[in-house]
Amino acid sequence: MSSGAIIGFSCIALLILLFLKVPVYGAILGSTIIYFVLQPDVTIYLIIQRMIAGIESIPLLAVPFFIAAGVFMNYTGVTKRIMDFCTVLTCKLPGGLAQVNVLLSTMMGGLSGSSLADAAMEAKMLEPEMERHGYSKPFSSAVTAFSSIITPLIPPGIAAILYGSIANLSIGKLFIAGIGPGLLLCTSMMLLCGIISKKRGYQAYGQARMDKKELGTKFRHAILPLCLPVIIIGGIRLGICTPTEAGSIAVVYSIILGVLYRELGWGELKKGLKESVLTTASVLIIVSAASAFSWILTREQIPQKLTALMTTYIGGKYAFLVIVNVFLLFVGMFIEGNAALIVLVPLLHPMAVAFGVDPIQFALIFNFNMAIGAVTPPMGTLMFTVCGITKCKMKDFIIAGLPFYALALGCLALLTFVPVFTLGIVNLVF
Repeated sequence: MSSGAIIGFSCIALLILLFLKVPVYGAILGSTIIYFVLQPDVTIYLIIQRMIAGIESIPLLAVPFFIAAGVFMNYTGVTKRIMDFCTVLTCKLPGGLAQVNVLLSTMMGGLSGSSLADAAMEAKMLEPEMERHGYSKPFSSAVTAFSSIITPLIPPGIAAILYGSIANLSIGKLFIAGIGPGLLLCTSMMLLCGIISKKRGYQAYGQARMDKKELGTKFRHAILPLCLPVIIIGGIRLGICTPTEAGSIAVVYSIILGVLYRELGWGELKKGLKESVLTTASVLIIVSAASAFSWILTREQIPQKLTALMTTYIGGKYAFLVIVNVFLLFVGMFIEGNAALIVLVPLLHPMAVAFGVDPIQFALIFNFNMAIGAVTPPMGTLMFTVCGITKCKMKDFIIAGLPFYALALGCLALLTFVPVFTLGIVNLVF
């Protein structure tokens, strides 16, 4: 068989395995093994070498640290304090609990960095409370899932760390670039929740008037956790620490908060460490398998061939971005975001550079596409996570989510065609 036929066969095998609901790392690894078996020029032992090399990366060391920091935030009462602060801030707004949901995701994005962790936490804590106050289950579930797509954009997102390590971009710049899109999505989603809530009669939560004294009290309780993103971004920007060192600072900081709040005992510490290890392992095993597959694409010079093909037949960078957006939205429906990122970034990043797209802007466009895919059927991971916890029917979730899909696509268009949303703050800071 020719090399082209072998690559094609491996890609088809990958799609078939994913459709058969084989775990993502198993599907990627299976298609990689098929290539090595059919390619006589390459020894199969190279798979292990490439898998290990894929996770032997200094920037990737930040992943377990930020995952652990997010986990410990949930065990130390930090999430509850921030939620109380968000509740006071949104007490006068229509659909107050929906507004709390969106605002909490935005603030927790700077702490947890994981959209799945954020979605699971809010589905357990906020969705039952929303139902008790008259919100429909599909609407509550949709708000919970869609607000969680803000989390990968707000620093320190795990997706930004993975993208930066693969494309050799500044993770500090990617962190800061995520602030604009994250705030854009937060503001627009709060407005949408307000419009829907007013139309359906979902009332403000709590008192009609903001109590300045209570606001001050809740802010004092939340100020220490809210300082963490500032410490991370400030430390990286000023050159005091690397992203990996910032992650370790975040872990120590979260544990100190647990001790100060007297909510982190030995039992919670052991549970937090166990959860951190399991979550990190689930991410890195996909990274290692996808790294081996990416090596195959690089060896066969697929990125270079596709770049030459695209530059020949596509007129300009905006036409390229439209095609890439459609492609990524489709991919995101079927493939988990981290796996798609590791496989596709080596292909698409050189193309974007060839068309004159700013690498930082393209990184945000890529990650936002993957975030939208996570709430899109048939295999959206956020959708399944939230619906599995809330027991919401998938059909009802999709119908309730239609306005949020339209909003997400509108924000994606702004990130694509108005670079200031992704590059404005980066240019100011750097």
